[in-house]
Amino acid sequence: MSEKIKAISRNRFITRYRTEITMLIVFIIFFVVMSVVSPQFATKGNIMNVLSQLSVVAIIAIGQTFVIVSGGIDLSVGMIICISGMLSGMYMAKTGNVFVGILIIIGVAILVGIINGVLVGYLKVAAFIATLGTQSVCNSLAYTTSDGNSAAGFPQILSTMGNFKVFGIRAYIYFMILLYIIMCWVMAKTKLGRFTYAIGSNTEAARLSGINVRFYKMMCYAICGLMCGFAGLVNMVRLMSVDPTTGTGLEMNAIASVVIGGVSMAGGKGTLVGTFIGVLIYQFLRNALNLLGINPFWQGFVTGIVIIVAVLADSLSSHRGK
Repeated sequence: MSEKIKAISRNRFITRYRTEITMLIVFIIFFVVMSVVSPQFATKGNIMNVLSQLSVVAIIAIGQTFVIVSGGIDLSVGMIICISGMLSGMYMAKTGNVFVGILIIIGVAILVGIINGVLVGYLKVAAFIATLGTQSVCNSLAYTTSDGNSAAGFPQILSTMGNFKVFGIRAYIYFMILLYIIMCWVMAKTKLGRFTYAIGSNTEAARLSGINVRFYKMMCYAICGLMCGFAGLVNMVRLMSVDPTTGTGLEMNAIASVVIGGVSMAGGKGTLVGTFIGVLIYQFLRNALNLLGINPFWQGFVTGIVIIVAVLADSLSSHRGK
C-alpha cells in the first residue's frame, strides 16, 4: 500500500511540475552540448559572469511572474529601475547617505508599482496601456531630473557590497537566490499566492467567491515594484553608476524569461521555479551565442524564435487541457 501511495504522489508531482521538469532537462542538455562545442562555456569564470549578469533580470522576473500569473503584464519594470536608481544615485552621490539612498530606491519602486496596481486593479485600465504609460513617464522623469547626465561617485561601501564574495560567489547572487526561496513560499503557501492564481485563472469566479480582486491585483504590481527596487540596488552595486538609459529593454528580457519558464501569458499558471529555469535558459543562450561568435542581429533572431516556440507550446498545452 505504501508503495502505491508513493507512486501516486510521484505521478502527481510529475504532472504538477511537468513544464518545469521539461525545461530543466532542456537546460541540462543545452549546457552539456555547449560545454562540448565551446570549452570556455562551462568554465567557472564564464558561469560566474553569467550568474552576475542575470541577477538583475532574475529579480525583476520574480515580480513579473506575480503580475503575469494574475492575468496582467508590466512593461514599466525597466524604467522603474531607471527612475528609482537615478533618484537614489543622485541623493547618495550628493550626501553619501547609503541608508536613505536604499530607502529611496525601494520606496520609489514600490510607489510606481502601487500606481500601476491602482490603474489596473481599481481604475480598470488595460495593463498593457497603463504600464506603457508609466514606462514613458518614468523614462521622462529620469531624463529631466538628471538633465541627461549619469549619477556616479557613490560611497565606497556600495562598491564593497558589489565585490563582496562568499565561497567565491558574489553576495548579491545569494541575495537573488534568497528572494526566490522567500517568494516561492509566498506564492505556494500564502493567501496572496493562492488568490493570485485564482484571479489569473478566472477573475469573475474569484470575485464571486469573495476575493478582493482589485486589492490583490494591486498587491501583485506592488510586489513587482519591490522586486524592481531590489534589482535596481543590485544593478547599482554591480556597476557603481546609473544613467537615464539604465533598465532599457529589461522588461522584454524578464517577460521572455518568464514565458520560457512556462508561465502562461493568459494567467493562472506558472511557478517561480519555472521562471528561474527560464532565466537560466535565456541568459545562458545569449552567452552561448556570444561565445560562438554569432552576429548580434542573428542573436535577436534566435532568441525571438525561442520565445515564440515557448508561447506556442503554452498555447498548445492550454488547448489540450480544454
